[in-house]
Amino acid sequence: MQFNRFAPDETGHAMKGTFGLGLFAAFSAVVLWGVQLPIGKDVFPVVGAVHVTFIRYGLATLFLVPVLVFVEGRASLSYRGKVLPAVVFGVIGMCASPMLVFFGMSLSRAEHAVVIIALQPSITAIIQWYAQGRRPANFTLACIVCAFCGVLLVVTKGDIAMAGTPRELLGDFIVLCGATCWVIYTMAINRLAGWSALRLTVLTLIPGLAATGIVAGVLVEAGLIDVPGTAALGSVMWELLYLAIAGVLISMLLWTYGTQRIGALNSSLLINFMPVVTFAVRAWQGHPIAAVEVTGAAMVVLALVANNIYLRMQYLKRSG
Repeated sequence: MQFNRFAPDETGHAMKGTFGLGLFAAFSAVVLWGVQLPIGKDVFPVVGAVHVTFIRYGLATLFLVPVLVFVEGRASLSYRGKVLPAVVFGVIGMCASPMLVFFGMSLSRAEHAVVIIALQPSITAIIQWYAQGRRPANFTLACIVCAFCGVLLVVTKGDIAMAGTPRELLGDFIVLCGATCWVIYTMAINRLAGWSALRLTVLTLIPGLAATGIVAGVLVEAGLIDVPGTAALGSVMWELLYLAIAGVLISMLLWTYGTQRIGALNSSLLINFMPVVTFAVRAWQGHPIAAVEVTGAAMVVLALVANNIYLRMQYLKRSG
């Protein structure tokens, strides 16, 4: 999802005749992602964030590898001279990003995490401005400022003195680092051009999973985390299955299917509503949510929606 100018070939034209089905698929993926953050937050006291990341991506890999072989054949498992970029991007996007987001959320709150994650389009625009000299339009810059102000409202509840404990602030910063890792991954995967979305996901997921296992092993050996026991895993089995099957496998397939049929601009508009889902779930669970937090989340969502509409209008003008 981009928060900057889209070139014509970056918009992802919708496939004719299946727009409604694609819209439903993409929105369903957003709902699944929005629900998984509160579920993950509730699991962390029982199974730590590092092991949760390894389990969910491990189970997803076991399912996705056969799917890739079935769809594209055994040859699709070959890296064909792209091992290095696949490994590097896999570690950044499929290991560092989810691990940092989940670990940061374990120190903070799901409501904070989801609005920080929603900043990814803004982070993309800032990185492209710095690294590529692609200055965003003034309207986009205004939306970025509005989105960041919204995040500050959520984190501080409108009062810097109430910014939360040092533990929460550290967690929020770690989530921001994880979100930035995902931006780097999505910006860099064009170096793997020629691979389908499914193949790209699987072949970067494999090294990412391996790196996660290594990190978990090192932390266990260092005595910093414990290996969850059978009883602990069994007590949150259904939650772990949701995080792996719904949160990774099903949502990824739905998102890919939907984006191919409604286009990237439409899908990026839908994903902006993920904070709404997370806030609704947390409220349903009985967690108190202050009005200022809702206001901050609304600022983030509205800023992203406004910029998406602006990008859509700019693209239509350029395409005649």
